[in-house]
Amino acid sequence: MSLYNKKFKAYFTTNKITRGFFIALLSAGAIYLDWFGFVNPLINTILGVLALYLLIQADRKVWFWSGFFIGILWFWWLSISFVHYGFSWAIPIGLFITSTTYGVIFLLFSYIAERLPNTLYTLIAKAISLIILSYIHPLGFDWFKPELIFTNSYIGIQKWQFALVLASIVLTIYKRQLLFLVLMLGAYPYTSHFNKTEALDPTIKVTNFHINVIDKWKPELQQEHINRVFNVIDQAIEDNKSIVILPESIFALFLNRQPLLMEALQQRSYKIDIVLGALYVDGQVPRNSTYIFTQGNYKVANKVVLVPFGEANPLPKFMSSWINDLFFDGAPDYVADKEPTDYTLYGKTYRNAICYEACSEPLYRGNPKNMIVISNDGWVVPSIEPTQQKILLQYYSKKYGTTIYHSVNMADSYIIHNGKVVQ
Repeated sequence: MSLYNKKFKAYFTTNKITRGFFIALLSAGAIYLDWFGFVNPLINTILGVLALYLLIQADRKVWFWSGFFIGILWFWWLSISFVHYGFSWAIPIGLFITSTTYGVIFLLFSYIAERLPNTLYTLIAKAISLIILSYIHPLGFDWFKPELIFTNSYIGIQKWQFALVLASIVLTIYKRQLLFLVLMLGAYPYTSHFNKTEALDPTIKVTNFHINVIDKWKPELQQEHINRVFNVIDQAIEDNKSIVILPESIFALFLNRQPLLMEALQQRSYKIDIVLGALYVDGQVPRNSTYIFTQGNYKVANKVVLVPFGEANPLPKFMSSWINDLFFDGAPDYVADKEPTDYTLYGKTYRNAICYEACSEPLYRGNPKNMIVISNDGWVVPSIEPTQQKILLQYYSKKYGTTIYHSVNMADSYIIHNGKVVQ
């Protein structure tokens, strides 16, 4: 057997694979417990610290398998949407590409770390790698942040707090003294961005719909869905709400080309401000947009960060055309705006965000105090995606001091205030 074959087979031992899977399972523990409705800060803290402790002292073979299984356990839902396009056969391919991508990224970082001259440098390099991983976005997908594991824990989510946790683990491993774990006490979130006395406005109605993606686009059901939307708006008016928020693409049509619907919404906006999602077309350019109706007028806020492959193809043009022809019947990519849109309702300014982009750093430039998010999770349910999205929104709420109003189709709607889900 050649030396190359021996080295390659060394990655496929039961011990390495099992350890990698266990570390990945610990890293995803808080997500899956939340998915089942169980959130406990102490348990989440223990799971997160243990995952990092085992990973930092592991070799590059275990790092590869940890990244591989993180790709699966965190992001298996990415391939679920293939079902709706009639390509269920592509789900295993999507899983393999996602998991292998993260496996290779983890392998490269650990390989570099293990070439350093001594154990301490290697441990430090692996710790730094975990910080850098927050900035690695394969094909523009930026939902993997190692510090996310501490969102609902006794440890803060700021980079310096994550670095302090990693430093305490490195010292514990290197000195073989558990006493150094006490340093983590400094990572407790003693302060925050939030004004604790600020109260939520009870007159804001965040609505929830359960219309699956198959029914949503059936022409024969369109009028039924339109009627449901107006019933919800009318009920909010009757309940004396000031703002009603409805999910992404709740109107599965180009709303600005529907004058009767536009007029009906504008008339109701004299009684209540309306925020909802629908398609928008400017000439021949399609957009996934938010419509804001207030006092008989309306504004359109377009998406800034498009979903890789779902709305815009990140591959080179010669490859993206082939992908669009194969999976999307040659449909053109959506077009994104360059800057996020802010709008004011009842004296408060809100940052506009549509689904995926609400979980991306660029939407939080300028530290917006309030954000209205609209989502359609029908493409990826049943899966952990709605839970992971919620945790990411909590993460950004804590990081930037943002109160988030999130209206969802096919999953729960909620408000995040002070980094906590309050509705």
